Amino acid sequence: MEDNINKNIRGNVFLIYPPSPIINREDRCQQPIINSVVASPLPPTDLLYLAAIAEESGYHAKVKDYSFGGDFLDDLMEYAPDFLVANVAMPTYKSDMEILLRAKELLPSVKIIVKGAPFLTYNTNVTYENPFISYVIVGEAEYTFKDILNGVPDNEILGICYTDENMQAAKNELRPFIEELDNLPFPARHLINNSLYTCSYNGKVQAVIKVSRGCPYNCFFCLATPISGMKVRKRSPENIIKEIKECVEKYDITNFIFWSDIFNIDKDWTINLCKQIIDTGLKITWSSNIKVNTIDDDAAFWMYKAGCRLCSIGVESGSQMILDNIGKRITLDEIINTVKILKKHKIKIHNCFVIGLPWETEETIEETIRFAIELDSSFVSFYVANPLPGTKFFAYSMINKLITEELDYTNSYCEPIVRAHKLSKERILELRKQAIKRYYLRPEFILKTFLNVRSLAEFKNYFTAILNLILKK
Repeated sequence: MEDNINKNIRGNVFLIYPPSPIINREDRCQQPIINSVVASPLPPTDLLYLAAIAEESGYHAKVKDYSFGGDFLDDLMEYAPDFLVANVAMPTYKSDMEILLRAKELLPSVKIIVKGAPFLTYNTNVTYENPFISYVIVGEAEYTFKDILNGVPDNEILGICYTDENMQAAKNELRPFIEELDNLPFPARHLINNSLYTCSYNGKVQAVIKVSRGCPYNCFFCLATPISGMKVRKRSPENIIKEIKECVEKYDITNFIFWSDIFNIDKDWTINLCKQIIDTGLKITWSSNIKVNTIDDDAAFWMYKAGCRLCSIGVESGSQMILDNIGKRITLDEIINTVKILKKHKIKIHNCFVIGLPWETEETIEETIRFAIELDSSFVSFYVANPLPGTKFFAYSMINKLITEELDYTNSYCEPIVRAHKLSKERILELRKQAIKRYYLRPEFILKTFLNVRSLAEFKNYFTAILNLILKK
């Protein structure tokens, strides 16, 4: 029986997160996990979608996240895949490409496919400078990958860069965004060790459920709109519930991140989803990101009742001038109101701030620190402004000569890679350190946090992460 099954396999596909420190490689969010209080290592859901596509297309698939260790090159030679697919991130771009070159040297027959945020803009150059790369996927990858596996001629595959028959770098038209997300297969979670991916604030194994794609706001520094488009494409609540049930019944996972570029933009859809979760009787917990001016008591009530225990908010700044300049289309009063609503409904809050945007001054950063303390959320992240290629921030930095040397994204969420108009990179870094210390070393915050800890693992995570944040040079 096994021999008959193997005869029907068209080939092997190996999908990897390359060896690196643990970072979240989702295209719009390439955040390092080290020194983070709330961020958790996320499963390679993007690769699991592609693995499901591979299995549907008749291939044997293997998925491995090498940020957790393992010998990639040994595994490569043992598995001998026909296709090697890698998620390449901005902070690890150089090391990712180096290991892929080594893979090609060891296994010349393998076709290497890369995807990720760097290729939103830097795509044709990749095939020209790295001839060992067979395909660069630009944009949403699922159906492009399916065409590659099914042998569609290169010049007919939308959304790729490749080397043509004349050995020239070629770029095809972009593929339209996927309108019917319900038609995608569920991620192939049977191919990974799901227990590696636990939630920092409750210690539970968690899965990522991608509920929608797209964001209409196109904020100054954010990749969500460039990567996923301005139209919000939502999965049906019924389809989402089906995936949740699979996670619960097949993998015993009851904790989730409802991943989206903007979760709660459609209140009716949000409440409908929550009510359907309640109707299933499934006892799950979940978190999501929200935009502050699209939440009210009604939505928060149903979200909590359906298991929502944490919401992440992109506050970004305590300066209204900064918020206006980056196109957030929110006010400080709306932020305050949203935080009050979530606290009223016992939903924990993770407020995210960005320090070092072009118009930043000593005064605006002071406003941000004071505002963060005023909001007094369960968790806070102070990121450094990060001009990723494809964002308005990147173009602005180039035009206004804020970029004065070759960009190094290795520690870009923690250390500045561009200056502001009135602040040096060194000063931005120092002010970020001050923000972290002033927020987390408040006696009232420390007391409140540890009184609410419910497990030894949670306590150790908070203590270690906060200590690292404070002491990091």
